[in-house]
Amino acid sequence: MQPKIEIIDDKKLIGQRLNMSFADYKIGELWRRFGPKRKEITNNLNNDLISLVVYEPTHFTDFKSTNEFERWATVEVENYNKVPPEMETFDLQGGLYAVFEYKGLNTDHSIFQYILGTWLPKSDFELDNRPHFEILGERYKNNDPESEEEIWIPIKKK
Repeated sequence: MQPKIEIIDDKKLIGQRLNMSFADYKIGELWRRFGPKRKEITNNLNNDLISLVVYEPTHFTDFKSTNEFERWATVEVENYNKVPPEMETFDLQGGLYAVFEYKGLNTDHSIFQYILGTWLPKSDFELDNRPHFEILGERYKNNDPESEEEIWIPIKKK
C-alpha cells in the first residue's frame, strides 16, 4: 500500500478533546460526547469528520501503551466566529503528509503497524512532530468492514 504525498494548508477545526492512552482507549466516549453536539457547529466547510491525535514528541521513540495523548473529534470550519458551548478550537498546522486510503474495520490497527513499522522506515521520510488525523467522509461506516477513511501521517524528508 503506497500513500499519496500531499502538502496541506493550515486548517481551522472545532470539536472536543479527551486525553487517553492505548491502554485506556476512550475514543468511543469522545465520539459519543461529540456526536450529538456536532450539529451545533454551523460553519462547517464540508460534512467530513476529522479524528485527530496530538502525540508527545517522544511518543513513538519511547513507546508504551500507557503513553498519554490528546484525541480530538472535530470538523473543519471556515472561521471561529461561532464556537458552540462545550467545544474548543484547534489550529491544525499545514505541511507534508503521507495519505493512506484505508478500507476495513476501524478496530483493526494493523494499518498503523504497517505505516509506522514497514512503510515509514523504508521510505525517504520520517515522522514530523505535528498532529496525525483521519478523515471520516461519506464512505466511513463505524464498525463496518466496508468502511473507508483517509489516514494522514505528518512526515518530513529524512
